This record gives sequence, structure tokens and C-alpha cells, in this order.
Amino acid sequence: MTAVQTVRNRLLPILTALLLTLVPAAPTLAAAAPEALAGAAAQGGPRGDAEVVGVEQVGERLVDLSVRSPALGGRTVPVRLLTPDGWDARERGRNWPTLWLLHGCCGDYTSWTSATDVEDTDDLRNVLVVMPEAGWNGWYSDWWNFGAGGDPAWETFHTDELRRLLESDWGASSNRAVAGLSMGGQGALMYAARHRGMFRAAAAYSGAAHPLLNDESVNRIMGFFAGQGDDPRRVWGDPVDQRAIWQAHDPYYLAKKLKSTPVYLSCGDGTAGPLDPPGARDALEADFNRQNEALADELKRVGAKRVITNLYGPGTHRWAYWERELHASLPMLLDALKVR
Repeated sequence: MTAVQTVRNRLLPILTALLLTLVPAAPTLAAAAPEALAGAAAQGGPRGDAEVVGVEQVGERLVDLSVRSPALGGRTVPVRLLTPDGWDARERGRNWPTLWLLHGCCGDYTSWTSATDVEDTDDLRNVLVVMPEAGWNGWYSDWWNFGAGGDPAWETFHTDELRRLLESDWGASSNRAVAGLSMGGQGALMYAARHRGMFRAAAAYSGAAHPLLNDESVNRIMGFFAGQGDDPRRVWGDPVDQRAIWQAHDPYYLAKKLKSTPVYLSCGDGTAGPLDPPGARDALEADFNRQNEALADELKRVGAKRVITNLYGPGTHRWAYWERELHASLPMLLDALKVR
């Protein structure tokens, strides 16, 4: 019996509760856009394209877009922008280097601004930061849905619909980098590998870097897939029967496609670190640490040109570490964007 075949023979644990406390609840978007942005809310492409149907200024530099997406079955989802100095939604012809920040499981598009100091980071005042909604447990994937595809298609929404919309109407350039935590760390690595050339650098903080590593890793991610009552096979299928789909979304098996992309990997080992209460233990972070070690070794084996690893030992699955690691990785990300 192979490592993953045991998945068929026992009930997969639902582990999403591990992350429920990581991010605060999201506020509801206001129905009306402020006057300065109201005209921009109607912007969108021809029928069938994603379109912005609402805009709200929620901070001095924060703008929330409500985007109706065909890839998500016509649903409207929010996207948060942290805008650079001098940005104006009404201005055309000026485009900004763009950093995509991806949230983790059980989080949402507000996570980065709610839980970190990203809004006050001076190094990001010349960059358009895109923080898209990706579903409570969407996994940055076009779901298999037992071979039927369709809603949700998060990867298509982000890398096609939203990308084109932001670059046509909202000041984003094709000069992009991507970073994310946990589920979003996996998403950052997947997007950079599966859409080669789309992102000039990728950073993953406590990311699910090799879901097929062993039984524990497979069971854990299937538990996340089952969040909110979903059948876990909807996302990538069965880990045995649809193994090719799993491998196509596993950064370890995509390592060759990351050879020319600067990559930053960081993770703790699940024991109490300097930003934890005494005696803290975290099996999730320990698993992800092993996954990141495996990916780092595989990137080295395939000859990746630039990989920075900070597998920092003691530390759990907490925002305090991800905020720290964002700052540690910014020199690499901004160098790739040529804004330093």
C-alpha cells in the first residue's frame, strides 16, 4: 500500500479549526462608492469579462473593489488595493509595479491589512499592493469538481480575469511579484510556477510547499479541503486516482518551473519561538517545515538560480512571524520589481 492510498481507507480529519483564529472577520463592503471613485466602478471589459461593480475607499491608501467574476459563476467578490503615493483611479496611462499578497486558509482579502503593518510600510509606498479574495479554503485553484470544473475557479479569476482588469483600468503594470502565507504561500509558488513569467519573484511564509510529502501532509490538506462541509475531492480529486492533478498543484513537483524565478521560503519548526507563549506547540507548522525543507532541496537539485531559505527553527503558525518574514523578503521582492 502506497503512502497516499491509506487516505481511501479512513475518514479524513477536518483540521481547518487550526487556523480559525488566525485572522479577524471581514467587514462588509459599503453599497456606494465615494464620489472620487464612483465613475470608476462601472469599468469593465466586454460581456463575459470580470467587471468592477462597486468601489469603496476604506483608508487613506486602501481601496476595496467589488468584482463580478465569470470564473466564480458570476459571483461578486472583494479585492483590496493598497495604493502607491500619487495613484489616482481616474488617471490613465500610468502603471505601477505590483505586489500580490495572498491570504491563508480561513482568512480573506482583509487579512494582511488587519493583522500586519503592511499599510504603514514605507518600502511599499511606490508599489500597488493587490490583496484578492481567494475563498475561505479556495486553495488558489480551479476546482476539479469531479471532472466538471466550473465554480470556483480561483486561479482563472486571479491570473486571467483580475490581472487583466487591474492592468487595463486600475494602474497595475505587468511588472509583478507575489507573496503569501500558509495556503497563500502555496498559491504564490503555484502561480509563479504554473504561469511562468507572470511573476518576477515569489515568497512563501509557512507555505504548504509539498502536500504529497507523506500521509500526514495529505490528510491535513484534505481536512482543509473539507472545510465548510465540502467534499475534499472537489478541489484536486482523489490523491490516488487524480494524482496527476495533485502533482500539478504541488510546488515540489513544479520546482523545475521555478528555476529562473527568485524564491523566498520561510517556516518555523512548530516549537515555541521568540514570538510565542512558553510551551507552544504546532503540528501544522512542523509539517509545513518538513515540506519546505523538501522543496528547498528539490530547488537546489534542479539548479534553481536564486533561492533564499529562512527555516528559522522555533516558531509556530502565527501572524507575528509572517509579518516579520514579509519585511525580511521585501528586499528580494522589490529588487525583482526594480523599485529599490
